[in-house]
Amino acid sequence: MSDPQYLETPQGRRIAWHRTEGQGPGVVFLGGFRSDMEGTKALWLEDWARKAGRAFVRFDYSGHGQSAGAFTDHCIGDWAEDAAAVLDALTEGPQVLVGSSMGGWIALLTARAHPERVAGLVTIAAAPDFTEDSMWAGFDDAQRAALERDGVVHLPSDYGEPYPITRRLIEDGRAHLVLRAPLHLPFPVRFLQGTADTDVDREVALRLLDHATGPDMRLTLVDGADHRFSDPDCLALIGESLEAVISRAARAG
Repeated sequence: MSDPQYLETPQGRRIAWHRTEGQGPGVVFLGGFRSDMEGTKALWLEDWARKAGRAFVRFDYSGHGQSAGAFTDHCIGDWAEDAAAVLDALTEGPQVLVGSSMGGWIALLTARAHPERVAGLVTIAAAPDFTEDSMWAGFDDAQRAALERDGVVHLPSDYGEPYPITRRLIEDGRAHLVLRAPLHLPFPVRFLQGTADTDVDREVALRLLDHATGPDMRLTLVDGADHRFSDPDCLALIGESLEAVISRAARAG
């Protein structure tokens, strides 16, 4: 594993990144909640991009992986700012965003705020608005009281230590919801979702498809695929979806 390079964002945060040089439109991978850029999908995409001669960037949000800061000090708005900083400083021209889980939400926020920088979008088990619709909606009275009293609650995780969920994360999430207002995606979009995903229900994918508008949107449900979406068939589908988005973006001009 090579050492990352670091970018200081306009907000003064220090985030780690790796970049593969190549032709455009480039691909930017946006990882999930408490994930990092050394995961299976990020590294597979880097290899895919290198073989295709395609520019590629992977990075860690603030408080994630090799980037600076504590996870509990950051929130959705910070991570969206990190993504915008990466686009501005490390890429040229419109990019294809690949957003996994929370990264799907970040990709949608990026597309809404900077549509001129987005050539296309591939999401994998996208989790838009999850702080409100999954976390807050699922809290019982005791958890909500603890959040108000202590500023944090801890939720069990299938991926390791319990997740610390801060009051700031929940409150900031409400300022960045994408399923409550018009969401136009004027470029090729491919939503990918596994039917055996226990973290993001397929109804979220259907709601996103129904809510967003755009000239070229498709949802693919993969029977039996889980939230990781990282077995060989799922990875191949991500690559196929990327190729389709890039091809259709080129034809669109």
